[in-house]
Amino acid sequence: MKKFCLELTSFTVKAEGVAKNKGPFDVSSDGTVKFVEKDGIDYAAVTVQLPGGERVPFLFTIKQLVAAGKPENFGGEFLVPSYRGSSFLDPKGRGGSTGYENAVALPAGGRGDEEELKKENLKDTSSSTGKITLSVTKSKPQSGEVIGLFESIQPSDTDLGAKTPKDVKIRGVWYAQLE
Repeated sequence: MKKFCLELTSFTVKAEGVAKNKGPFDVSSDGTVKFVEKDGIDYAAVTVQLPGGERVPFLFTIKQLVAAGKPENFGGEFLVPSYRGSSFLDPKGRGGSTGYENAVALPAGGRGDEEELKKENLKDTSSSTGKITLSVTKSKPQSGEVIGLFESIQPSDTDLGAKTPKDVKIRGVWYAQLE
């Protein structure tokens, strides 16, 4: 399969892009399908604004997706990398691999190490996991095109560990061209 594209058509953020990927798409003798994401533009940075004005950033991704099942309902888990890398510096110069350990105005070993500021000072760039379900709604065997719908649930940005991630539900259409 090549030119596997996902187009976002709606977002729902639990209050408490376009990507082009490729990889093998196998159909077994019992009719089940399997897609393994191997290459391509596998993420897009997105920010949605909630009705109250809060902005929720997240990486729309299917990085390392392995999706399997029947064509009318197949899916799997994927990796959701940190929205910001370890070299990102916050406004106070703190980062995961560069910058200060504490905000400059807070002395090391003093108030900067208190529990309430620990999440702000210790930057966490670990990845999370998302889940996606895809369904084939139309196929064109003569051209090798496959079209369908998807629903994905993945965590939002954590501001390098300082915030609890929100669940982001993404629905949309997908398109692929089989080789």
